[in-house]
Amino acid sequence: MTAPAVLPTRLTDPELHATGDPHALWRRMRRHDPVSWQPPTELPGFWSLTRYEDIRAVYRDPGTFSSARGVLLRPSKLGEDPGGGLTLALSDPPRHKQLRALMADWFSTRAVRGLEEYIGAATRTVLRRAVERGECEAVHDIAGRLSMYVIGHIIGLPPQDHELLFRWTDEAFEAGVSLAAHQDLMRYFIDLMDRRTAQPTDDLLSSLVTGTADGEPLTEEEILFNLENLVGATENGRLALAGGLLAFLEHPAQWQRLRRERDLMPSAVEEVLRWTSSATHSMRTATRPTVIRGRRIEAGDRVVLWVPSGNRDEDVFQDPYRFDIARQPNRHLALASGEHFCIGSTLARAEMRILFGQLLDEVGAVERSGPVVRLRSIAVGGPHTLPIRIGARRTPATRG
Repeated sequence: MTAPAVLPTRLTDPELHATGDPHALWRRMRRHDPVSWQPPTELPGFWSLTRYEDIRAVYRDPGTFSSARGVLLRPSKLGEDPGGGLTLALSDPPRHKQLRALMADWFSTRAVRGLEEYIGAATRTVLRRAVERGECEAVHDIAGRLSMYVIGHIIGLPPQDHELLFRWTDEAFEAGVSLAAHQDLMRYFIDLMDRRTAQPTDDLLSSLVTGTADGEPLTEEEILFNLENLVGATENGRLALAGGLLAFLEHPAQWQRLRRERDLMPSAVEEVLRWTSSATHSMRTATRPTVIRGRRIEAGDRVVLWVPSGNRDEDVFQDPYRFDIARQPNRHLALASGEHFCIGSTLARAEMRILFGQLLDEVGAVERSGPVVRLRSIAVGGPHTLPIRIGARRTPATRG
């Protein structure tokens, strides 16, 4: 028994993700047609995968399912992603491993531990501004700024330029265009790259301009595409942070439980990642014929992994539509799996842990102050705007 062919067509409608219920379609597809073919439209034809085990298997088999031809659906008229084979996200082994080695030290557990003081200070800054105003838009004013300040610090931007980076990237995210199309941002990166080439310092950009892959220095194009890749990935980070805040606002009992049981913070972070699943889809291209659940995938076929669907798979997660900060086990796919497991996973968890911790310890009541608008996108998911009212923490009165 198969689900109607219209289901995957509707999944590529951004309006469904903004105002509809894609989870209802994913649930039907998992049950009736977990490997389904989507004929070409303005997008190329592709296979939709909706079950956890299939998505995980594709992630963990880069030999059969390549990232080098793009990891997101693009209209056919645009051709393949120009960053294919040049960036960490759009490369396969062994090139992927070589590029990852140039950046991995900046995202290791040890490196993130060293960054926690900076992350804490940046979090206090954005929260203090929000408290002073009384109301703010949490996606941009809190989650977006925090994510961008931290990656700017890691790349090696001067602190006074962090707000500029945030403004430029926010403009690109709002317009739904590639960061590479933002001329001011690209000119800034080229200038900074030239300075680091002349005088390397202790930052990620210096690692890129002085490092090698296959014994050769990276080209200017490769460095710029990797910077775009790293900065662009913060959109997922800010959506996970803002989506987590929204999840707690919608499930206040879970927030109060976390306040009482702070040892649940690690599992709460994992549940937020599963629940938000901010990367809506990831794409691979088959390098050779293969079969998934009886469906023959031909070499050259595109395979789309619907990550939020995998993270609600009833065969893997008990009561998957319940937000539970004590959920165990919780082997979600929000940060991918295999060779392309998110290089910033430890950093993402630290940002989330520190933000939620400071909201619990240093901020008073937080409540929604207006309607939530969800993103109109098939690439990333979460709140586009989340207006909140946020107050200062009351200190106990003292007796004279």
